[in-house]
Amino acid sequence: MGAAALLAGCASSPGMYFDKQAPVSAIGPDAVPKITPITMDLVRELRNNSRRDNENVEELFAAPQPYRVGPGDIISVVVWDHPELVFPTQTYSIGQAYELPSTGGSPNVPGYVVSPHGDIQFPYAGVMKVGGKTANEVRDQIAKALSRVVRDPQMTVRVLAFRSQRVYVDGEVKTPGMLPIDDAPMTLVEALNRAGGVLTQTGDSSRIRVTRGERSWYINMPALLAKGVDPSRILLRNGDIVRVEQREDSKVFVTGEVLRPTALLMRNGRMTLNEALGDAGGVNPSSASADQIYVIRKTTAGEEPKVFHLDGSSPVALAIAEGFELEPKDVVYVDARELVRWSRVINLLIPSTQPVIGTAGVVR
Repeated sequence: MGAAALLAGCASSPGMYFDKQAPVSAIGPDAVPKITPITMDLVRELRNNSRRDNENVEELFAAPQPYRVGPGDIISVVVWDHPELVFPTQTYSIGQAYELPSTGGSPNVPGYVVSPHGDIQFPYAGVMKVGGKTANEVRDQIAKALSRVVRDPQMTVRVLAFRSQRVYVDGEVKTPGMLPIDDAPMTLVEALNRAGGVLTQTGDSSRIRVTRGERSWYINMPALLAKGVDPSRILLRNGDIVRVEQREDSKVFVTGEVLRPTALLMRNGRMTLNEALGDAGGVNPSSASADQIYVIRKTTAGEEPKVFHLDGSSPVALAIAEGFELEPKDVVYVDARELVRWSRVINLLIPSTQPVIGTAGVVR
Protein backbone atom coordinates (compact mmCIF):
# COMPACT_ATOMS: atom_id res chain seq x y z
CA MET A 1 0.00 0.00 0.00
CA GLY A 2 2.88 2.39 0.80
CA ALA A 3 4.41 1.83 -2.63
CA ALA A 4 1.08 2.53 -4.27
CA ALA A 5 0.78 5.80 -2.36
CA LEU A 6 4.25 6.85 -3.46
CA LEU A 7 3.48 6.07 -7.09
CA ALA A 8 0.27 8.04 -6.86
CA GLY A 9 2.21 10.96 -5.39
CA CYS A 10 4.65 10.85 -8.29
CA ALA A 11 1.81 11.12 -10.77
CA SER A 12 0.77 14.41 -9.17
CA SER A 13 4.25 15.82 -8.70
CA PRO A 14 4.62 19.53 -9.48
CA GLY A 15 5.71 20.74 -12.89
CA MET A 16 4.41 21.85 -16.29
CA TYR A 17 3.33 18.28 -17.22
CA PHE A 18 -0.39 17.61 -17.62
CA ASP A 19 -2.35 14.39 -18.24
CA LYS A 20 -3.83 14.44 -21.73
CA GLN A 21 -6.34 11.72 -20.79
CA ALA A 22 -7.84 13.62 -17.87
CA PRO A 23 -11.07 15.50 -18.64
CA VAL A 24 -10.41 19.25 -18.51
CA SER A 25 -12.86 22.11 -18.93
CA ALA A 26 -12.35 24.37 -21.93
CA ILE A 27 -12.76 27.42 -19.71
CA GLY A 28 -11.90 28.39 -16.17
CA PRO A 29 -8.75 27.97 -14.09
CA ASP A 30 -8.37 24.29 -15.04
CA ALA A 31 -8.37 24.97 -18.78
CA VAL A 32 -5.33 23.65 -20.65
CA PRO A 33 -3.56 26.60 -22.29
CA LYS A 34 -2.33 26.38 -25.83
CA ILE A 35 1.45 25.94 -25.81
CA THR A 36 3.27 27.58 -28.71
CA PRO A 37 6.79 26.34 -29.56
CA ILE A 38 9.41 29.09 -29.73
CA THR A 39 10.98 28.87 -33.18
CA MET A 40 12.75 31.30 -35.48
CA ASP A 41 9.52 31.67 -37.46
CA LEU A 42 7.66 32.63 -34.27
CA VAL A 43 10.40 35.11 -33.34
CA ARG A 44 10.06 36.80 -36.74
CA GLU A 45 6.26 36.83 -36.49
CA LEU A 46 6.23 38.38 -33.02
CA ARG A 47 8.80 40.95 -34.07
CA ASN A 48 6.64 42.03 -37.00
CA ASN A 49 3.45 42.18 -34.93
CA SER A 50 4.82 43.71 -31.74
CA ARG A 51 4.50 47.36 -30.80
CA ARG A 52 7.68 48.94 -32.06
CA ASP A 53 9.63 51.46 -30.02
CA ASN A 54 8.57 55.02 -30.81
CA GLU A 55 5.88 53.89 -33.26
CA ASN A 56 4.46 56.90 -35.17
CA VAL A 57 6.50 59.24 -32.99
CA GLU A 58 7.29 61.30 -36.10
CA GLU A 59 3.72 62.59 -35.85
CA LEU A 60 4.88 64.60 -32.84
CA PHE A 61 7.79 66.21 -34.68
CA ALA A 62 7.23 69.89 -35.43
CA ALA A 63 9.22 73.05 -35.96
CA PRO A 64 8.99 75.69 -33.20
CA GLN A 65 6.45 78.43 -33.88
CA PRO A 66 6.14 81.95 -32.43
CA TYR A 67 3.95 82.16 -29.37
CA ARG A 68 0.37 83.20 -30.10
CA VAL A 69 -1.63 85.20 -27.59
CA GLY A 70 -4.62 83.53 -25.98
CA PRO A 71 -7.35 84.24 -23.40
CA GLY A 72 -5.96 84.95 -19.94
CA ASP A 73 -2.57 86.12 -21.16
CA ILE A 74 -1.31 89.48 -19.95
CA ILE A 75 0.39 91.59 -22.59
CA SER A 76 2.33 94.79 -22.05
CA VAL A 77 2.02 97.65 -24.51
CA VAL A 78 4.48 100.55 -24.34
CA VAL A 79 4.11 103.54 -26.71
CA TRP A 80 7.38 105.44 -26.61
CA ASP A 81 7.20 109.18 -25.73
CA HIS A 82 3.47 108.90 -24.99
CA PRO A 83 3.09 108.09 -21.29
CA GLU A 84 -0.51 109.35 -21.39
CA LEU A 85 -1.44 106.11 -23.17
CA VAL A 86 -0.52 104.08 -20.09
CA PHE A 87 -3.25 103.54 -17.50
CA PRO A 88 -1.55 103.77 -14.09
CA THR A 89 -4.07 101.34 -12.59
CA GLN A 90 -3.38 98.63 -15.17
CA THR A 91 0.14 97.69 -14.17
CA TYR A 92 1.54 94.26 -13.40
CA SER A 93 4.76 93.22 -11.75
CA ILE A 94 7.25 91.69 -14.17
CA GLY A 95 8.15 89.01 -11.67
CA GLN A 96 4.64 88.22 -10.46
CA ALA A 97 2.41 88.91 -13.42
CA TYR A 98 1.57 85.25 -13.79
CA GLU A 99 -0.35 85.38 -10.53
CA LEU A 100 -1.83 88.76 -9.59
CA PRO A 101 -1.55 92.47 -10.36
CA SER A 102 1.21 94.09 -8.35
CA THR A 103 1.09 97.37 -6.49
CA GLY A 104 4.79 97.78 -5.92
CA GLY A 105 8.07 96.21 -4.96
CA SER A 106 9.34 95.60 -8.51
CA PRO A 107 9.27 97.44 -11.82
CA ASN A 108 5.74 97.71 -13.18
CA VAL A 109 4.72 97.84 -16.83
CA PRO A 110 1.30 98.42 -18.37
CA GLY A 111 -0.52 95.14 -18.76
CA TYR A 112 -3.73 94.14 -20.49
CA VAL A 113 -5.50 90.88 -19.71
CA VAL A 114 -6.79 89.17 -22.83
CA SER A 115 -10.51 88.49 -22.44
CA PRO A 116 -12.07 85.02 -22.86
CA HIS A 117 -13.04 86.18 -26.37
CA GLY A 118 -9.43 87.12 -27.19
CA ASP A 119 -9.92 90.91 -26.96
CA ILE A 120 -8.19 93.83 -25.27
CA GLN A 121 -9.19 97.48 -25.10
CA PHE A 122 -6.49 100.07 -25.79
CA PRO A 123 -6.80 103.88 -25.71
CA TYR A 124 -7.75 105.39 -29.10
CA ALA A 125 -7.73 101.92 -30.63
CA GLY A 126 -10.85 100.56 -28.97
CA VAL A 127 -11.58 96.86 -28.61
CA MET A 128 -9.12 94.84 -30.61
CA LYS A 129 -9.00 91.14 -31.42
CA VAL A 130 -5.56 89.87 -30.40
CA GLY A 131 -6.23 86.18 -29.71
CA GLY A 132 -4.29 83.87 -31.99
CA LYS A 133 -1.77 86.54 -33.00
CA THR A 134 1.92 86.87 -32.24
CA ALA A 135 3.29 89.80 -30.23
CA ASN A 136 4.63 91.40 -33.41
CA GLU A 137 1.27 91.06 -35.13
CA VAL A 138 -0.45 92.69 -32.14
CA ARG A 139 2.12 95.52 -32.23
CA ASP A 140 1.47 96.20 -35.92
CA GLN A 141 -2.29 96.08 -35.33
CA ILE A 142 -2.20 98.61 -32.47
CA ALA A 143 0.29 100.85 -34.31
CA LYS A 144 -2.01 101.01 -37.32
CA ALA A 145 -4.96 101.98 -35.12
CA LEU A 146 -2.96 104.65 -33.25
CA SER A 147 -1.57 106.20 -36.41
CA ARG A 148 -4.78 108.23 -36.65
CA VAL A 149 -3.89 110.18 -33.48
CA VAL A 150 -0.15 109.57 -33.06
CA ARG A 151 2.32 110.27 -35.83
CA ASP A 152 4.49 107.27 -36.63
CA PRO A 153 3.93 105.53 -33.26
CA GLN A 154 6.90 103.59 -31.92
CA MET A 155 5.86 100.85 -29.57
CA THR A 156 6.82 97.58 -27.92
CA VAL A 157 4.42 94.70 -27.31
CA ARG A 158 5.33 91.59 -25.42
CA VAL A 159 3.59 88.88 -23.44
CA LEU A 160 4.00 89.59 -19.76
CA ALA A 161 2.32 86.46 -18.41
CA PHE A 162 1.70 83.20 -20.25
CA ARG A 163 -1.58 81.81 -18.92
CA SER A 164 -3.54 80.52 -21.90
CA GLN A 165 -1.60 77.37 -22.81
CA ARG A 166 -0.22 74.61 -20.63
CA VAL A 167 0.94 71.02 -20.56
CA TYR A 168 0.80 68.53 -17.71
CA VAL A 169 3.67 66.31 -16.56
CA ASP A 170 3.15 63.55 -14.01
CA GLY A 171 4.46 60.15 -13.06
CA GLU A 172 8.07 59.55 -12.07
CA VAL A 173 9.42 63.10 -12.24
CA LYS A 174 10.74 65.28 -9.44
CA THR A 175 8.04 67.97 -9.53
CA PRO A 176 4.93 66.80 -11.39
CA GLY A 177 2.31 69.37 -12.27
CA MET A 178 1.16 71.94 -14.77
CA LEU A 179 3.69 73.82 -16.93
CA PRO A 180 2.74 76.99 -18.84
CA ILE A 181 3.80 77.19 -22.47
CA ASP A 182 5.74 80.39 -23.06
CA ASP A 183 7.79 81.88 -25.89
CA ALA A 184 10.43 79.16 -25.47
CA PRO A 185 9.48 76.04 -27.48
CA MET A 186 7.85 73.47 -25.18
CA THR A 187 9.54 70.32 -26.39
CA LEU A 188 9.34 66.99 -24.58
CA VAL A 189 12.88 67.45 -23.31
CA GLU A 190 12.08 70.97 -22.08
CA ALA A 191 8.96 69.77 -20.26
CA LEU A 192 10.85 66.98 -18.49
CA ASN A 193 13.62 69.38 -17.50
CA ARG A 194 11.15 71.91 -16.08
CA ALA A 195 9.56 69.08 -14.08
CA GLY A 196 12.92 68.34 -12.46
CA GLY A 197 13.87 65.43 -14.70
CA VAL A 198 13.06 61.73 -14.62
CA LEU A 199 13.64 60.08 -11.24
CA THR A 200 16.64 57.83 -11.78
CA GLN A 201 15.62 55.22 -9.21
CA THR A 202 11.98 54.76 -10.18
CA GLY A 203 11.39 56.43 -13.55
CA ASP A 204 11.53 54.55 -16.85
CA SER A 205 12.81 56.84 -19.60
CA SER A 206 12.03 54.12 -22.13
CA ARG A 207 8.29 54.37 -21.42
CA ILE A 208 7.19 57.99 -21.58
CA ARG A 209 3.58 58.39 -22.66
CA VAL A 210 2.42 61.51 -24.48
CA THR A 211 -1.36 61.88 -24.67
CA ARG A 212 -2.99 64.34 -27.05
CA GLY A 213 -6.75 64.22 -27.16
CA GLU A 214 -7.81 60.61 -27.73
CA ARG A 215 -4.39 59.41 -28.90
CA SER A 216 -1.27 58.33 -27.04
CA TRP A 217 2.32 57.73 -28.08
CA TYR A 218 4.97 55.81 -26.14
CA ILE A 219 8.40 57.39 -26.33
CA ASN A 220 11.60 55.41 -25.74
CA MET A 221 14.17 58.14 -25.19
CA PRO A 222 17.28 55.88 -25.13
CA ALA A 223 16.14 54.21 -28.36
CA LEU A 224 15.69 57.60 -30.04
CA LEU A 225 19.16 58.71 -28.99
CA ALA A 226 20.66 55.40 -30.13
CA LYS A 227 19.21 56.02 -33.60
CA GLY A 228 20.57 59.57 -33.67
CA VAL A 229 17.12 61.19 -33.39
CA ASP A 230 16.97 64.40 -31.35
CA PRO A 231 14.11 64.07 -28.80
CA SER A 232 13.77 67.86 -28.76
CA ARG A 233 12.06 67.54 -32.15
CA ILE A 234 8.98 66.37 -30.23
CA LEU A 235 6.99 69.57 -29.79
CA LEU A 236 4.18 69.60 -27.23
CA ARG A 237 0.90 71.45 -27.66
CA ASN A 238 -1.63 73.02 -25.34
CA GLY A 239 -3.37 70.32 -23.30
CA ASP A 240 -0.82 67.57 -23.87
CA ILE A 241 -0.23 65.16 -20.98
CA VAL A 242 3.19 63.62 -20.39
CA ARG A 243 3.52 60.66 -18.05
CA VAL A 244 6.74 58.90 -17.08
CA GLU A 245 5.97 55.28 -16.22
CA GLN A 246 7.48 53.38 -13.29
CA ARG A 247 10.39 51.03 -13.79
CA GLU A 248 8.54 48.53 -11.60
CA ASP A 249 6.03 48.12 -14.42
CA SER A 250 8.80 46.76 -16.67
CA LYS A 251 9.72 43.69 -14.65
CA VAL A 252 9.99 40.08 -15.82
CA PHE A 253 10.05 37.13 -13.44
CA VAL A 254 12.33 34.11 -13.71
CA THR A 255 11.46 31.09 -11.59
CA GLY A 256 11.73 27.32 -11.49
CA GLU A 257 15.00 25.46 -11.95
CA VAL A 258 17.39 28.38 -12.31
CA LEU A 259 20.29 29.19 -10.04
CA ARG A 260 18.84 32.52 -8.85
CA PRO A 261 15.06 32.85 -9.21
CA THR A 262 14.45 36.57 -9.34
CA ALA A 263 12.51 39.54 -10.70
CA LEU A 264 14.45 41.50 -13.32
CA LEU A 265 14.06 45.07 -14.50
CA MET A 266 14.08 45.41 -18.25
CA ARG A 267 16.89 47.54 -19.67
CA ASN A 268 15.58 50.51 -21.62
CA GLY A 269 12.31 48.65 -22.06
CA ARG A 270 13.86 45.55 -23.61
CA MET A 271 15.03 42.10 -22.53
CA THR A 272 15.39 38.83 -24.39
CA LEU A 273 14.72 35.35 -23.05
CA ASN A 274 18.43 34.61 -23.25
CA GLU A 275 19.28 37.70 -21.18
CA ALA A 276 16.68 36.85 -18.54
CA LEU A 277 18.02 33.32 -18.10
CA GLY A 278 21.57 34.63 -17.98
CA ASP A 279 20.76 37.25 -15.33
CA ALA A 280 19.13 34.50 -13.25
CA GLY A 281 22.37 32.50 -13.32
CA GLY A 282 21.25 30.13 -16.06
CA VAL A 283 19.38 26.85 -15.77
CA ASN A 284 20.34 24.62 -12.86
CA PRO A 285 22.47 21.82 -14.40
CA SER A 286 21.65 19.38 -11.59
CA SER A 287 17.86 19.70 -11.59
CA ALA A 288 16.61 21.55 -14.68
CA SER A 289 15.03 19.94 -17.68
CA ALA A 290 16.66 22.02 -20.41
CA ASP A 291 14.01 21.04 -22.94
CA GLN A 292 11.21 22.43 -20.76
CA ILE A 293 11.62 26.23 -20.69
CA TYR A 294 8.37 28.19 -20.70
CA VAL A 295 7.33 31.83 -21.02
CA ILE A 296 3.91 32.69 -19.60
CA ARG A 297 2.49 35.95 -20.92
CA LYS A 298 -0.52 37.76 -19.53
CA THR A 299 -3.14 38.79 -22.06
CA THR A 300 -6.13 41.10 -21.92
CA ALA A 301 -8.78 40.55 -19.27
CA GLY A 302 -10.92 37.48 -19.83
CA GLU A 303 -8.44 35.72 -22.12
CA GLU A 304 -6.24 32.78 -21.28
CA PRO A 305 -2.54 33.58 -20.84
CA LYS A 306 -0.21 32.71 -23.68
CA VAL A 307 2.35 29.99 -23.01
CA PHE A 308 5.48 29.66 -25.14
CA HIS A 309 7.80 26.66 -24.97
CA LEU A 310 11.53 26.53 -25.79
CA ASP A 311 13.48 23.31 -26.17
CA GLY A 312 16.71 24.46 -24.57
CA SER A 313 18.49 21.22 -25.47
CA SER A 314 18.43 22.15 -29.15
CA PRO A 315 21.78 23.32 -30.61
CA VAL A 316 20.13 26.51 -31.91
CA ALA A 317 18.26 27.22 -28.67
CA LEU A 318 20.56 30.07 -27.61
CA ALA A 319 20.13 31.87 -30.92
CA ILE A 320 16.36 31.49 -30.74
CA ALA A 321 16.25 32.65 -27.11
CA GLU A 322 18.33 35.71 -27.96
CA GLY A 323 15.78 36.74 -30.58
CA PHE A 324 12.72 36.16 -28.39
CA GLU A 325 11.76 39.53 -26.89
CA LEU A 326 10.10 39.44 -23.49
CA GLU A 327 7.33 41.80 -22.49
CA PRO A 328 6.70 43.47 -19.11
CA LYS A 329 5.29 41.05 -16.50
CA ASP A 330 6.32 37.93 -18.46
CA VAL A 331 7.09 34.87 -16.33
CA VAL A 332 9.96 32.61 -17.38
CA TYR A 333 9.69 29.13 -15.88
CA VAL A 334 12.23 26.30 -16.15
CA ASP A 335 10.74 22.92 -15.31
CA ALA A 336 12.49 20.19 -13.30
CA ARG A 337 13.53 16.78 -14.55
CA GLU A 338 11.16 13.86 -13.96
CA LEU A 339 13.62 12.23 -11.56
CA VAL A 340 13.96 15.46 -9.58
CA ARG A 341 10.18 15.77 -9.24
CA TRP A 342 10.00 12.12 -8.11
CA SER A 343 12.74 12.72 -5.54
CA ARG A 344 10.98 15.77 -4.14
CA VAL A 345 7.71 13.91 -3.75
CA ILE A 346 9.51 11.06 -1.97
CA ASN A 347 11.18 13.54 0.39
CA LEU A 348 7.79 15.04 1.18
CA LEU A 349 6.16 11.68 1.84
CA ILE A 350 8.88 9.84 3.80
CA PRO A 351 8.72 12.06 6.93
CA SER A 352 4.95 11.54 7.09
CA THR A 353 5.39 7.72 7.01
CA GLN A 354 7.85 7.61 9.92
CA PRO A 355 5.18 7.73 12.69
CA VAL A 356 3.23 4.95 10.93
CA ILE A 357 6.31 2.71 10.66
CA GLY A 358 7.18 3.38 14.31
CA THR A 359 3.66 2.51 15.43
CA ALA A 360 3.72 -0.73 13.44
CA GLY A 361 6.96 -1.74 15.18
CA VAL A 362 5.45 -1.16 18.62
CA VAL A 363 2.36 -3.23 17.76
CA ARG A 364 4.51 -6.18 16.74
